[in-house]
Amino acid sequence: MKKKVLVIEDVPALRDDIIYTLECMNFEVIGAANGIIGVQLAQQHLPDLIICDIMMPELDGYGVLQTLSQIEETATIPFIFLTAKADKSDIRQGMNLGADDYLIKPFTLDELTKAIAVRLTKQAVRKKVESKLRESETQFRQLAQREELLNRLTKQIRESLEIKTILNTTLTAIRHLLRIHRCSFLWYRADVETPYFEIIDESLDPDLTNIPNQNPLHEVVALGEVILRLNIFQSNDISTENQLDGASRYQLTSQGFSSILAVTIKLLSGKIGVIVCEHFYQTRVWNNNEVELLQAVGDQLAIAIDQAQLYAQSRFTAATAQIQTAQLEQALNKLQQTQSQLIQTEKMSSLGQMVAGVAHEINNPVNFIYGNVQYIRSYVKELIELLQLYQHDYPEPSPQIQEQAEEIDLNFIMEDFPKILDSMKMGADRIREIVLSLRNFSRLDEAEKKPVNIDEGIDNTLLILQNRLKANSNRPAIEVVKEYGELPRVDCYAGQLNQVFMNLLVNAIDALDDYSSKRSPQENKETPSEIKIRTDFLAPDRVIIAIRDNGPGMNENVKKRLFDPFFTTKPVGQGTGLGLSISYQIVVEKHGGKIECISSPGQGTEFSIVIPVGQQ
Repeated sequence: MKKKVLVIEDVPALRDDIIYTLECMNFEVIGAANGIIGVQLAQQHLPDLIICDIMMPELDGYGVLQTLSQIEETATIPFIFLTAKADKSDIRQGMNLGADDYLIKPFTLDELTKAIAVRLTKQAVRKKVESKLRESETQFRQLAQREELLNRLTKQIRESLEIKTILNTTLTAIRHLLRIHRCSFLWYRADVETPYFEIIDESLDPDLTNIPNQNPLHEVVALGEVILRLNIFQSNDISTENQLDGASRYQLTSQGFSSILAVTIKLLSGKIGVIVCEHFYQTRVWNNNEVELLQAVGDQLAIAIDQAQLYAQSRFTAATAQIQTAQLEQALNKLQQTQSQLIQTEKMSSLGQMVAGVAHEINNPVNFIYGNVQYIRSYVKELIELLQLYQHDYPEPSPQIQEQAEEIDLNFIMEDFPKILDSMKMGADRIREIVLSLRNFSRLDEAEKKPVNIDEGIDNTLLILQNRLKANSNRPAIEVVKEYGELPRVDCYAGQLNQVFMNLLVNAIDALDDYSSKRSPQENKETPSEIKIRTDFLAPDRVIIAIRDNGPGMNENVKKRLFDPFFTTKPVGQGTGLGLSISYQIVVEKHGGKIECISSPGQGTEFSIVIPVGQQ
């Protein structure tokens, strides 16, 4: 290729002579009539040499040199001045600005030829030196990058003990540094009848869309055998690799593999892994530095995996111990809960038996009284009618009868006696209702599931709690609002479900009592305590029972622990923390339903129970 020379001379004849001479010397020559055009042409063509006159209009030679020296592309172009002055100060000024040589006009062809030859030779030497420096810089940069990779890998070992993270980081770093298409890691599985290589992780060049899905160690048994035997396998060109048989070479090249570099690593456990670097469709020369780097990475990777496996084993051991401890704690808690629940259940059973026994004992005399009140009323009515007949037929009784009638106030007795009998009948009716509610609440004769009226169970529970609903010194009476829907009979354990209603209503009453005690009488009067009970049928086969109070409500922390055994917000001695826990088991486990709490501070509390109509 011809060397390119730019001649900047404002004297046309001299410029043409120089151009003609240089063209005869087989140079490609560009001419410029002034300094401004010369700067433009220098930037456009980037010549190998510039010959420039010093004395020119508009922009002299000094200005041209100074301008080009400040432009990166033209700063190193050799520069020869042409001058008609032999003054050393002028020459020194040009050399200080960066000129490489100068010719004093007039000059001979031989002087021009020698000056050009010297400048071009020196330029060639400089470019060669710069090239060597660039090569050295590149090698140094590669060594620095490799050192950085090893340092990063070592740091990764210290910071992460996750094998997946270590492998992914290592393979990606190798692929970027070596500029290869794919880098993979495989385990050699020798503990099976037919040993094989298992791919664990790989890093792919995202810009290469036609990378083969196959892995060479999977596809070619001979390649795996060679790698295991040599520990390091280096092939710049698979098609000419003499360590493989012809069939293996053909199989690999037909799938796109062109160059492979593989290094094995051995763990303390004896397990063998392989790092495989692959290049496709064009050969790749692996140099010694790259092979050494891959070996060093393999050594570090083996250390990292050994440490990660030890860490994983220690974590597994710790986790196993922790799980066993948790299971023991859970079993202990379960045992404690079961014991407490058994005690509570036994208490409820004993209470139910006592209630049923009392109800039975009361029921007999009450039935006797209730059954005879009607006869007494009839007898009394007849006696009064007979007495009235006597008064009609014998209006003038004897003095003794008159005196006795006045003494006992016969007229008052005749008027008040039926009223007393009516009161006795009302009392007997009330006692019968209470006894019936006690029997229905205990349900000892109904231990098995059977269809029952849910609303009736709630009413029986309210009847038992009637005394607690009445007004007391802290508050007016608690108003109970019933919103009963049309419910079918529900197949359930009636006694246990009544126990749930009792727990929820007692909690609501306790909350309202405590809330009322903290409010002024005026506030209690303006916002009286209220419990609203709502039942409804939820299509297709469920019923809902909602019990809501207008008490203080509760925060999220309390709500989260409501159904935990032994958790209670009541003072010591006023609650065991088992009521809601047992209620949860009865609703969820016994009846296949769900129980939820809706509450927030200042907004009251609502418990909703949803159970299926027909139990399995």
